[in-house]
Amino acid sequence: MESQDGTLKKLSDVKGKVVLLEFWASWCGPCREENPHLVSTYERYQPKGFEIFAVSLDDSQESWINAIEKDRLNWTHVSDLKGSGNEASLIYGVNGIPANFLIAESGEIVGRNLRGEELNQKLAEILN
Repeated sequence: MESQDGTLKKLSDVKGKVVLLEFWASWCGPCREENPHLVSTYERYQPKGFEIFAVSLDDSQESWINAIEKDRLNWTHVSDLKGSGNEASLIYGVNGIPANFLIAESGEIVGRNLRGEELNQKLAEILN
């Protein structure tokens, strides 16, 4: 899918890291409430090999980009701007957002829908 600047990005491009595949949207209240926690987690664990790959279920590019900037989400973002018809969300069976998958360096899914301190604990276990 394309990033906010139009560059094609793939999850498989992220190698040698623990990745949080995060499904969200600018219009999703619970997603936006979680973003400050994700920013904190990212700042804490990114130097240790953690990355976030965020897939937006937005259909408005302007709303999507504004939310990224406003919430200071400094990681990889992609969207096909198809809203709930987002192809990645259909592939992963995401029926509601926020939703996420924690993927180990090996490519194995080691967590699902981890938030806040639960995500931090799992990252500490994997990365420390």
